[in-house]
Amino acid sequence: MYKGTITKKLEGAIHLIYWLLISYFTFVKNPIVAKSFSVPDLFVCTYFIVFILTFYFHYLIVMKQVFKSFSWKKLLAGAFVSYLVFTFLRWIIEQVITKILFDRVNYTTTDFANYMLDNLHYSSMSIILSSFLWFVIYSIRLLEYNKLILEENKNTEIKFLKAQINPHFVFNTLNNIYSMVYFQSDKSLTAIDKLSQIMRFTTYESQKEKIKLADEVDYIKAYIELEELRHQENFSVDFKVEIKNEFEEIPPYILSPFVENALKHGEVSNAEPIHIELKVSENKLNFKVKNKIGTQKKDKLGGIGLDNLQKRLEIYYPKKHQLKISNDENHFTAELEIDLK
Repeated sequence: MYKGTITKKLEGAIHLIYWLLISYFTFVKNPIVAKSFSVPDLFVCTYFIVFILTFYFHYLIVMKQVFKSFSWKKLLAGAFVSYLVFTFLRWIIEQVITKILFDRVNYTTTDFANYMLDNLHYSSMSIILSSFLWFVIYSIRLLEYNKLILEENKNTEIKFLKAQINPHFVFNTLNNIYSMVYFQSDKSLTAIDKLSQIMRFTTYESQKEKIKLADEVDYIKAYIELEELRHQENFSVDFKVEIKNEFEEIPPYILSPFVENALKHGEVSNAEPIHIELKVSENKLNFKVKNKIGTQKKDKLGGIGLDNLQKRLEIYYPKKHQLKISNDENHFTAELEIDLK
């Protein structure tokens, strides 16, 4: 069983406090009144010994076996076994050992049936308290374990989604450079240099949980510059940035998929530029991308980039973001608002 914050040392401390409370309510009548402590007689002491032995038999053996593969039948069977152990121990100690040591027995005239029935009552407290303490500690550990599993799944999913993003970007960019090399553009070396800068970013920054907002903006600018080198003429992107704190941190690749989507599916020209607007205040991030839908191109929230983005937003900003996608005549608009608080 997963231990988590409840270590063996802490579990021992919980047991100690548990027994102090049980002892207090058992032996202390009224702490305000003098002589409030009751002095236990022989059979109160023997009962307490049997109580403790049964408690830990049920706690350490029965409950562990029951919850290996839980069923109500196993729980009832385990409680019955603990009852038999309690009854047997009490008979050995109070009817045999005390007879030898003190010449006293607890039960003198009770027959077997009454003895078993009487101990059904006395054993129940030990079994119930043992089950309660075990279940409380087990539940805390189970909740912590489930939380750990969720965190691991979250981290695994994020790594998987990032792994999807990088090949997608490389594929698009290499196609761009291939076109420039094919047409023997003198800017192909510049494009390769830009790509190497971007790859350094994707290699190191993308592995981080969060990066500076300014780094994401630089990444977008480099991506746009690569596209400008490929198109050379009749290509226009209007990128407005208004950031109060450039050291604000966000997860990598939260903004860039919008730009990738616009450049891939949109019609870009000097007459119909892509409009990109980023405004970041102390508490809010607003990012808007608007482009004309290209001829015979389907501009939708799809593909690796934006589908991926939706999943990552749900992971990083649950109930703290709004993503709006709209088609207005021939224009496609994507708006993202994130609560940074």
